[in-house]
Amino acid sequence: MEKLTKTLKAVANERRLAILKYLKKNQRASVDEIAKNLKFSFAAASKHLLILWRADILQREQKSFYGVYSLKGEQAPIIKDLLSKL
Repeated sequence: MEKLTKTLKAVANERRLAILKYLKKNQRASVDEIAKNLKFSFAAASKHLLILWRADILQREQKSFYGVYSLKGEQAPIIKDLLSKL
């Protein structure tokens, strides 16, 4: 139940939903790309990505000075359903 609560809290935010929609369309992106395309500050994009990553919705790959994020391959059914609606 704790994991479900964490997941639901992570996606209960308009900016984080915009990030998920962006990553669904573009497969993978750096923090900087996401910030520029969604018109967020770098700090805000980083914060929201970290929340989604900690909720086990995103995966992160370190590329020298920056992280590249993508949707995890295996998602909880509730996240699969949410992604299908974005």
